[in-house]
This record gives sequence, C-alpha cells and structure tokens, in this order.
Amino acid sequence: MNLTNSFIEAVESITSNKLRSGLTMLGIIIGVASVVAMLANGNGDEESILGEIEGIGSNLIFITSGADDVTNPEPLTLSDSEALDDPFLAPAVAAVSAGIMGTGEVSFSGESSLNSVVGVTPDYMAIQNLALSEGEILTQQDINGRASVAILGIDPAKELFGRTYGLVGETIRIEGQPFRVIGVIEEQGGSATGSNDDQVLIPISTAQVRVHTRANRDQVDVIFASAVSSEAVSEAMSEISLVLQERHRTAIGEEDFTIYSQQSFLDIASSITGVLTILLGGIAGISLLVGGIGIMNIMLVSVIERTKEIGLRKAMGARKSNILSQFLVESLVLSVIGGILGILLGWGISALIGIIADASDFALIPVMGLDAIILATAFSAVVGIFFGLYPANRAANLQPVEALRSE
Repeated sequence: MNLTNSFIEAVESITSNKLRSGLTMLGIIIGVASVVAMLANGNGDEESILGEIEGIGSNLIFITSGADDVTNPEPLTLSDSEALDDPFLAPAVAAVSAGIMGTGEVSFSGESSLNSVVGVTPDYMAIQNLALSEGEILTQQDINGRASVAILGIDPAKELFGRTYGLVGETIRIEGQPFRVIGVIEEQGGSATGSNDDQVLIPISTAQVRVHTRANRDQVDVIFASAVSSEAVSEAMSEISLVLQERHRTAIGEEDFTIYSQQSFLDIASSITGVLTILLGGIAGISLLVGGIGIMNIMLVSVIERTKEIGLRKAMGARKSNILSQFLVESLVLSVIGGILGILLGWGISALIGIIADASDFALIPVMGLDAIILATAFSAVVGIFFGLYPANRAANLQPVEALRSE
C-alpha cells in the first residue's frame, strides 16, 4: 500500500466518523487558533510600541546625572547644556535642551489633574519631534522674561477643557500659579522619558523660580540632545561624554553622568515585547499538546474498534509498515485539517481583537506574519505524527490470529 492509498483510506475513515473526527480536531483547532492569535497580537503590540518610540526619532540622546558605582555625582546644569550646544565642542550634536522634570497640579475652572510639568528651552519640541495642533512654541524671549506661558499636551487639554482646540489664550493654574496657554501639542504617544501627551511645557526659567524650585537654580534633571543624523548618534554621544568629562573633571570610566540613546530604549522595548510574545505563544502551545493527547486517545479507540479489520488485512498479507502508515497518515490528516481551520479561526479572533481595540482608541493592529502560520501548521503536523505514533505502532504490532479472535 502506498501513501496515496493510505491517504484515501484516512479520508474515508475520517468522513465515516464525522462527529468523532470533529471532536478530535477541536483540540488542535483551539490550540492552533490560540497560538496564531497570541502571536498576531504579540507582534501587533511590539510594532505599536516600537512605532510610537520610533515616531519621536532615532537620533535622540538623553543625559542624566549619576552612574553606577558613583557616589555624590555632580548635578547637570544649564551651563552644561549650553556647552553641549557649542558646535565647536560637539559638531555632531544638532540641538540641545535642558529639562527640569516634575509633577504638578494643573487646574482650570474647577477641573484639575496631576500632570508632568516640564521646564524646557526652545529647542525641546524640535528635539522631541513634537508638533502643535494650534498656537506657537516657546521662544528665547519667554525664557529670558520668565514668562508665565504653557503648552498643553493632549491629555491635560482633554481633562481640563474637554476639548483640544480653541485653547490658546485661556488661563490655567499650575500649582496655584496662573499661566496663559499659548499652544497645544498634537497627539504623539510615549517616549523614553514618559508620555509626551501628558506633559505641560513651560519655560525652564519660570520652572526654576515658580514651580520646581531648587537650591541650585542652575541645576537641571535631564539634558535632551539630537544628533545631526541617526548615523552620527555614536559620534555625538562620544562628543557629549568628552565635554561633560572636562566640565565635571572626571576621568574616562569614572563619569558621574549617564548617556542614553533612543536606540537603546528601542532595543530594550523590542527585547521585552519579544519575550512576552514567546511566553504567550508558549502558553497557547500547551493547548496544542492537549489536542495532541486527544488525537492519541481517539486513535487508540479507533485501533480497538478496527482490530478485526487489522487482523484480516495482516492475514491477507499486509505488512507492518502498511498498517503503521495508514494510522499515521490518518492522524496527520486530522492534525493538518485542524491546523488549517485553527489558522482561519485565529485570524478571525485577531481581526476581532483589532476591531475592538480600534473602537476603544487603543493602538493595536494584530500582525499575523507568515512565520506564525508556518509555525502553527508545522507544530500541528508534528503533534499529529508524535501522538499518532503510539496508536499506529500498537495497531501494526497486532498478531493476525489474536486480532481475528477479538470481540
């Protein structure tokens, strides 16, 4: 008996026992659908997160005070930021902005919210690749005059006003201090330093004396910089390190500051989401194993039911390999059909999740790649062969005389 005949007999056996075959495939269908849906949504999550971070720009650099094994680091200052903005000292650096970070209560007409209030210099928005939906950006004149002006992110605009337009000229209060709204930032998403949508931007000089007061007014929490291009990020980081080493009088390897690039955050985010996707796929894969056990049980029942048939075939000259291939092919066909139906079901579940996420304003577009389809199909076939091997081997080892005597 060749494989073609084995396949035909397998199909006949499956179609003659539709209910049993359907219940057998159900475990494989659910298992494959779970794997496909989990991987599709995991890949969608990863692309969504990385897309939000990449949208800010791949040439961003962040400098913070402190480093491993360094006690009492010298704080970063506005003077450090100005030194890094010198094209002769750091030619690979395109723009620099110091930042004073903190949270504060922002209120308007009885409504209030707790938001990130950031004191920045004019280049901050260009560095972070932020755009305004209305209004104007901070200017050097605002910095020099310690102006009481603010630019709202999309979240505080919605929380305070219930809208994101027509806000220029309104007066809000930050920690009880009045500020005039001069702009609203377009919705963007997360960044390495938090969500830009939750921020309220004010002049750094105003933050120093009215919102985030420090003993040393020149002290800043972070320095934002951008390289002239994504290819020049490493060169820009080296130049920044040399400038700050000289200003802080630290030796190489003993820096009291830390420099990050946007790419490092991308790598971390990609690693985390990749592990989560594998974990979710592994959990879903357990249901495939359960489906495989179901196939083995049903195939054992089939062997018992067809004992006399097996004995008769062996008595008529069928070899052990013929019986073995017949039951293995039957198990494989069940698994592959279940796998195909599972892929279709998994695609449907992923599409449904995408629709629900879109309706909920959640940025998730499931991505069902070819790798997930190949993996699910191959795994279902392997499960079919593995769990069908024992019943097939048991059928092939039946003695003709004993098989014909069975009731």
